[in-house]
Amino acid sequence: MTRISSLRAQAIFMSPATMIGVAIVLPPLLYVLFTSVNGSALSLDAFGAVLTSALFRQTLARTLYVAGLSSILSLLLGFIVALHLARQPPRRRAFLMVLVLLPFWTSILVKAFAFTIILGRNGIINNVLSWILQTKIELPLVLNLFGLLVGMTNFLVPLIVLPVLASLLAIDGAIYRAAAIMGAKPARIFWTVTLPMSLPGLFAGLLSTFVMCLGAFVIPALLGGPHDEMLSNLVDFYNRQILDWPKASAISVILFAMAIVFATPLAVWRRRKV
Repeated sequence: MTRISSLRAQAIFMSPATMIGVAIVLPPLLYVLFTSVNGSALSLDAFGAVLTSALFRQTLARTLYVAGLSSILSLLLGFIVALHLARQPPRRRAFLMVLVLLPFWTSILVKAFAFTIILGRNGIINNVLSWILQTKIELPLVLNLFGLLVGMTNFLVPLIVLPVLASLLAIDGAIYRAAAIMGAKPARIFWTVTLPMSLPGLFAGLLSTFVMCLGAFVIPALLGGPHDEMLSNLVDFYNRQILDWPKASAISVILFAMAIVFATPLAVWRRRKV
């Protein structure tokens, strides 16, 4: 099959899903964009007010910080999990993959409430520590940055495992055998073979998780503290409490533009891989 025929076949099969997706997503996006410029007035006052706001700049910096830190923590944990899965027999790997994906299939809201039970001042961890040390322990593990990072990492790890595992399984086993025959120790094989050849999966996973983390709402709202709100929470603040819909829409447009900017390198890289 030629490249043109392949692209034509892809277009035919993807057209229905693409049209449905556009029909669902495009009207709200256009309405948000319309509201952000104050309707037919086509004013950029809302963008100017938002960009000069100290609250927006602080929230933007916090959003980038939490997204970056959560993505890096998820990358470290997800890489270890993917490395372990890649070394398992296919049947056991399939079973373990179900365990990895099980939390991903669970509602974010349910998981966030579960973490409040586990990490709360009277939660499971503090109760176990109190029983071990025979004194009342009330570590602040939730409603702060720590709780937020735990919740975000728990949500993002499966998104790292999938692309990294695909990269690891694509490595030819003969390369490992050749390296071992040449006398390379396991650590050297890891640094010279495993890690470099898994970089495409690491890059894809890191960018995917970072972009998803930018728009997080439920986890920061339930597990973060008053000073850990992210841009999505700021949209909710302007939309439901201040009732300033142009500013809420302007922040939404900025957040959407940020997601496009950070997702573009991933899209370009995947296009070159095809």
